[in-house]
Amino acid sequence: MAVRPHDAQEGAQATPKASKLVLASASPRRQDLLAQIGITPNVIAPAHIDEAPLKDELPKPHAERLAREKAAAVAPNHEGALVLAADTVVAVGKRILPKAEDEATARTCLKMLSGRRHKVISGISLVLPCGKQLTKSVTTVVAFKRLSDTDIDRYIESGEWDGKAGGYAIQGLAATFVRFLSGSYSNVVGLPLFEVGGWLNTHLKQN
Repeated sequence: MAVRPHDAQEGAQATPKASKLVLASASPRRQDLLAQIGITPNVIAPAHIDEAPLKDELPKPHAERLAREKAAAVAPNHEGALVLAADTVVAVGKRILPKAEDEATARTCLKMLSGRRHKVISGISLVLPCGKQLTKSVTTVVAFKRLSDTDIDRYIESGEWDGKAGGYAIQGLAATFVRFLSGSYSNVVGLPLFEVGGWLNTHLKQN
């Protein structure tokens, strides 16, 4: 259900307003995932930070740092609200794959993922109305079949790779590439709902 104040019952003492939820992301996929568990953010306020990995930064610390920095960047403009941020990375070993902004990058990512396992790591961070910040990460292991040149060409033609970490979106045509998945499916889409839902079920209570 949407996050909004509850109406005071007639003759009863008015209840405090429910917490306001701010999503520090413009990702329609994350909005759809929240809607899947009945939550609609009150405000969409994407953070604008440098997302480049630091020197020798590993995938998990990278995802957690970006989620933490995104939430912290947006929170000062929404005092008293809950601010949720996330960052999802695709990693092969210690290597963080880029977001595919062009066909060449997408092809490189798909060839690297072909026939092997990789990890999808989402950092999630929640700033509470009191100012406390919670941060953690969730990892899913995904294995692709060996991709033929035709598989890659068809996927490139679909355009689904555009802007996606690792050059693919599991909720689209790339679902046919996945021969194995261990962990949270929603995490691969962009937001681990078990963990986020647990946080919000606790902290979206009336204050």
